[in-house]
Formats: sequence, C-alpha cells, structure tokens
Amino acid sequence: MQIPRLHPDTIEEVKLRADIVDVVSEYVVLRKRGKDFVGLCPFHDEKSPSFTVSQTKQMYYCFGCQAGGNAIKFVMELGKRSFAEVVLDLARRYQVPVQTLEPEQRQELQRQLSLREQLYEVLASTAQFYQHALRQSQGQKAIEYLQSNRRLKEETIQQFGLGYAPASWETLHRYLVEDKHYPVQLVEKAGLIKARKEGGGYYDVFRDRLMIPIRDVQGRVIAFGGRTLTDEQPKYLNSPETELFSKGKTLFALDQAKSGISQVDQAVVVEGYFDAIALHAAGINNTVASLGTALSLEQVRLVLRYTESKQLVLNFDADKAGTNAAERAIGEIAELAYKGEVQLKILNLPDGKDADEYLHSHTADNYRQLLENASLWLDWQIQQITKDRDLKQATDFQQVTQQLVKLLKNIDNSDTLNYYISRCAEILSLGDTRLIPLRVENLFTQIAPPGSRNLAPVTTTRLRKQQALAAKQSLVTGDRTLLEQAEALLLLIYLHCPEQRQAIVNELEERDLQFSLSHHRFLWRQILESTGEQVNLVSTIQDRYLELSEELGLVSHLFHLNEKSKKEVLRTPQVIQAAIACMERVLREKRYRHFLELWQQTDSEAEPERYQSYYQALYAEKLRLQELDRLRQFSITDLL
Repeated sequence: MQIPRLHPDTIEEVKLRADIVDVVSEYVVLRKRGKDFVGLCPFHDEKSPSFTVSQTKQMYYCFGCQAGGNAIKFVMELGKRSFAEVVLDLARRYQVPVQTLEPEQRQELQRQLSLREQLYEVLASTAQFYQHALRQSQGQKAIEYLQSNRRLKEETIQQFGLGYAPASWETLHRYLVEDKHYPVQLVEKAGLIKARKEGGGYYDVFRDRLMIPIRDVQGRVIAFGGRTLTDEQPKYLNSPETELFSKGKTLFALDQAKSGISQVDQAVVVEGYFDAIALHAAGINNTVASLGTALSLEQVRLVLRYTESKQLVLNFDADKAGTNAAERAIGEIAELAYKGEVQLKILNLPDGKDADEYLHSHTADNYRQLLENASLWLDWQIQQITKDRDLKQATDFQQVTQQLVKLLKNIDNSDTLNYYISRCAEILSLGDTRLIPLRVENLFTQIAPPGSRNLAPVTTTRLRKQQALAAKQSLVTGDRTLLEQAEALLLLIYLHCPEQRQAIVNELEERDLQFSLSHHRFLWRQILESTGEQVNLVSTIQDRYLELSEELGLVSHLFHLNEKSKKEVLRTPQVIQAAIACMERVLREKRYRHFLELWQQTDSEAEPERYQSYYQALYAEKLRLQELDRLRQFSITDLL
C-alpha cells in the first residue's frame, strides 16, 4: 500500500499519546532510577544498563552506543521500518484519527487500512485451520513427511506454524465463508480461493499440500507456500500477489531471522523454505529464503537493514543447477556488489547438496565453518569463468581473458579493480611470475582503451606522480577532517546552547563562511527552516530526521551530548572562536595553495606585475593563517 503524506496534526497527536515508557517497555525491561528509567540497550550488547528513558522529555538515549530519539524513532530503529508505517501503527494502537495532507486521500486511506486489517485476520484464521488439519487423520502423511523426510522436531513445526491443506476442493472455502462468515470476495482477495470458470462457485487454491505460512517482518501471515505431497506439479505453489503479499518484496523467515542477522552481522539467503527452516532448527537463525525468485533490490535492501556491515551470503547447491540458481538470485544486486554497497559472498555446499540435505550428515558447526570460508562474489565469478578450462589451449585462454575483462570493467572502486587485475594476471600467467607484468598491461589496455579511462600499468614515472598526488590528497584529507570537526562542533553548540545561537550566526556572516560538507549544510537548512521552533529545536529536527533518515544519518550524533561534550560546551565562547578559526583556516589554506601554484607557474620576467600580485596575495594568506593559528587556543579534536 502506498502511504500518503500524513498530516502534521496526526504525527503530533501520536507523539503526545504514545508514552515512550509504555512503548519501550514492550521490548526492554525498564527499572526506575530517580526521575528516569534504565535498562539494557536493545541496539547493542551490554551487561550493565546504559540505556535511559526519560518520561518527562519523552526521549531515550544510550550512553553506550549513542542511540537516541523519541517513541517513533525507537520503533523505527528496532523494527527497521519506515516513518509512516510506525506512525500508522501507533495511531491505531492509541486510537488517533489518521489525517493526510490531501483531504481527498483520507477516505481511501481508511478503506485501504480496513481492508488490510481484514486480510490479516482471514490469513491468521487460515493458518490456524491448516495447523489444525495437520493434526487430524487426513494430515498424517504430512506429519510423516515432516518428521521422516525433513527430520523436523515438534518445536520447529510449531515455530514455523506448518500445516496441511485438505485434499478436497472446497474445505477451506466452506470453513471461512460458511463457518467463520467472512465475505467470499475478501477470501478471494486473500489469494485463498478462486472463482470457477464454469458453473459458478469457488474452489480452494491449495489442496493436499504441506502448508508453510509466509509472514511479514512483524510476524503477521501474509501468504502461504504449499508443497505437494504427490507427483502434482508444481512441486511448490505460492499465494498469488495480493494487497499484502508481493513475492519480490518478501523474504521467507525474515521475522524469525532479523535478530539473528543483527547479532552475527550477516544475512544468509537460501533458495528453499526447508533450507531456511532446517538452518533455524540447527541454531543458524540468521537465514532467510528468497521464495525461488531472483533477488530484487527491495529484498536486498530489506534484509540489509539488519546487518551493519552489509554482509550477504547466497547459499545454493554446488551443481550446475545450483550455480544457475546463484546467478539468477544475484539478479539486480550485481550493481550493488560491484559498487561495494553490499559485501556479497557465495557459498556452494559440497556434493551438490542443499542446506537441508547437508545438515542431515553434518553438524551446524560444519556449516558455520563453510560460511566463514565462503568466497567473495568476485572470487566466485572468477572461479566460474576459469572452471574446467585449459588455459594452455589458445581458444580457452582467449575466451577466459574476454570474460575476465568483461567482469573487471564493471568494478567501480579503483583499489578493488587493481587488486583483481593483479589476481587475474596471476591466473593468466600460469605460475610464470615473469609474465605477470605483461598480463597486467594487457588487461589494463583492454579495460581502458586509449582516451576512455585513466588506467595504465604502473611505471616508475607514474609511481612518482602517484606519490606526489597522494601527498597532496593527504593534506586535503587532513583539511577535511579538521573542517568536519569544526563544523560539527558549531552545529552541536547551536542545537544545545540557545544563548549562543546568535553569536554563531554573526560570526558566520561576518567572515562570510558557510558549511562546506553536504550533511552539515543539510542540517543547517533544517535549522534555518525551523526558526519558529527554536525553543524545542532538537526535538523538531529529530522529527524531521525520522522522515529524512538517509539525509541526516551522518549528523544524528549531534542531537545528544555525552559527558565530555557537556563539560566542553560550557566553554562555548572560546570553543566557538576555535571552531570558526578552524573553518576559516581550511578555507585560507586552500587559497594559499591556489596562489602558490599560480605564483610558481608565472614567469617573473615575462609577467612581472602578475608575478608580484600573486606573491602579495600569497603573503597575505600566509599572515592570515598565522593569525588563525593563534586564535585556535586549543585543539577541537579533543571536543568531539
């Protein structure tokens, strides 16, 4: 469902009614300590509580990992959900009327919300029906299949809510429509029954199948997967697309796996339902299944919310079918992998087995060891290209080289590219180290034809140029670090010291300084747009942060003061002076280098006036730099 923009009154009413202690208590054991509450932080592992909740301020903050915000942000961060989704859920919980910015959308939103709630109810009732049918005599063969073929224990069967769809054509239809009195159109919209083409009436979509509930991230049943217990095709049948279910936006078992993914900082994607179930049963609970489709960007982004390092392992069979499945599953995420936005690995299990089969004869620790040794995606691709090829044969050598060049051309990161060019050169050299420089040069030439990209084999001359450039970049990097610290410090003071705000504005205007880094400029715009909310500025900006988390993610730490910064901020006049001096010094350093370069490039005899002009400007900048160094009474690096 596309959620329209919510009216600010709705958001404000949710904030007023959703008590933060009430919300947080559902996830954290809180104990009263003075005016506030404390508990173990849900965002990182800790043994002694550093997580505090203030009922008076309606805010939470962790002194261990610096997580902080209001009730809405808490639910967003913990469940990795969008701002609008959380506001809507809290609105329903606290009976807040939902308004949108466009009045004409209000009725449609309420209709959609009502339909979705009804669909959740129908699907929950259906899951219970299938689970009950599994325990009846007609479900005996399904139970035997789970226990004998899949070797699942009762606790796992219950954990995943496995069930059985009776073999008759209308059993579920009669139960939901005649016994439970759900409207037949609603049951059809849930993807559970279909209208007969002839003769009228409806028939059950799933018949004589082992039923596997598919749940959303919050654990609500949104669809089903059914495995045949006969020779009927297809072997696996999924629910059709519905208001609640989109195969390309859903990962099986993510509701069960999200905490495990966060704990081990890695997500494992397998192809089949029972692969995921078997791994969870073995205690490897950071596993999801792709529902048999090529992984979409939405699925990848969904699972990567729970791993900070963005580690993703695709586990498919080692045979040709498994290799094809891995390549198909990679799908749209290849671009992310090439850019380094996801740390993608490929795990092919030995002997052509899937995860479920592997665990029948191996331990969970054996599987974890294979996970640890899984190949990086590019290494796996190189293995596939060179597999079963004889590089001593001219035809194979040429074909492999062409495929490697095609692979290398897609790598954006220069360091990664250089590494894999060297690796491929070693492979193509067949153990003769004398050939490696030649292979490197050939690969560079094919990847970057003349005039297309600035790549070439490393020569002595080029190495000297690279060293000179690196030295210059090092200076620039130092400037950026200093600039980032100075700008962040000014923003921190502006947010938390209202009495110093005008002084900061005056200093910036007087020296004609602006925030240079994009995330600082963005935060400064949010501050300037909140001129009417200066009393509750931090709260106002944080509310915007909930809706603009990607843009403001780099500055969220400025919304809170730690113990060290609290003490330093008391020295605000001196701190402001030092930060402003640092910002101006970075600007002056750039100007100094600019005039120095112009002066060195000018011929004093051919253009004496210009030569003298550049020298005077250079000297003036030098004097100003010395003055700014005196104004920097202490290092701002100690303040943040």
